Amino acid sequence: MPDWKPVTPSASSSHRADALLGRLLALTARRERVTHVEHVPARQAGQARWPDWTPEPLVSGLRPLGVTGLWPHQYEAAEHAHRGQNVIISTGTGSGKSLAYLVPALTEVLDGGTVLYLTPTKALAADQLQNLQALRLGKLRAACYDGDTPFEERGWVRQHANYVLTNPDMLHRSLLPRHSQWSSFWRRLRMVVVDECHGYRGVFGSHVAQILRRLRRVCARYGRHPVFFLASATAGDPGAAATRLTGLQMAEVAMDASPRGATTFALWEPPLTDLRGEGGAPVRRTATAEAADLLTDLVIDGVRTLAFVRSRRAAETLALTTRTKLHDLL
Repeated sequence: MPDWKPVTPSASSSHRADALLGRLLALTARRERVTHVEHVPARQAGQARWPDWTPEPLVSGLRPLGVTGLWPHQYEAAEHAHRGQNVIISTGTGSGKSLAYLVPALTEVLDGGTVLYLTPTKALAADQLQNLQALRLGKLRAACYDGDTPFEERGWVRQHANYVLTNPDMLHRSLLPRHSQWSSFWRRLRMVVVDECHGYRGVFGSHVAQILRRLRRVCARYGRHPVFFLASATAGDPGAAATRLTGLQMAEVAMDASPRGATTFALWEPPLTDLRGEGGAPVRRTATAEAADLLTDLVIDGVRTLAFVRSRRAAETLALTTRTKLHDLL
């Protein structure tokens, strides 16, 4: 189960990173492309403990997964939510944000309440559903409700699910317009989780903000004022961003107390080419082409590598280019 298990920082990881960077820069032409290198030391985890109100079935369900308690930032966020305070947790990738909202959310479910989970992508909702099912909680009836949900299953979700995973588009087009069909769900709604909330920005973000306000009005009609729990790894000024998105005052948890191995960051700038752009300005080599070269070298070196790009098309281009280079070299 990703993002939930404890991690032990490795003291030698910085040395491995230096060696790897040295191999990538073995070509003289590449050395000028690295503009800055930053080494971040390892960090030990804070003390893990459970809030006093955590149900025993939940503790028992998490124990086989290697979870023995909440780290301080998870504990703080969970306490805010349990006390009825809207909260945003903005800590690094792999810091256990999912567990921070799952503990109070599942506590409400086991107490007879319902939870609505919102995510920008159906893939993330499906991944979260697998995590929930792995807990084997008898009272938990979790289900995805999106465009891929078969028509014959939607009625069951409306009537019986107590942890519904969906996205803002489905919330806008189905759940809210047909709110009377979800009346039993709304009357027991205790928490709304908005995951990856940094993705809701610009015009799209303004639309989602209006949907969340509409959601609050529908909940109020059924006598509910659920706690909003937002999560993000990259939100800038998280408290203010969450307030703008939801229209609610937010507690902010941004101090990361999870363990972390030593990390090396290298800022890599693609070289200039002979091409000229607007006004005769020199044009740099594309980031995708540069990433393909680096990815090829890393694969040949047997290094497990993950490349992040801006779009699906860029991902396909990067994969095809790298595959072609590997075929030519191997």
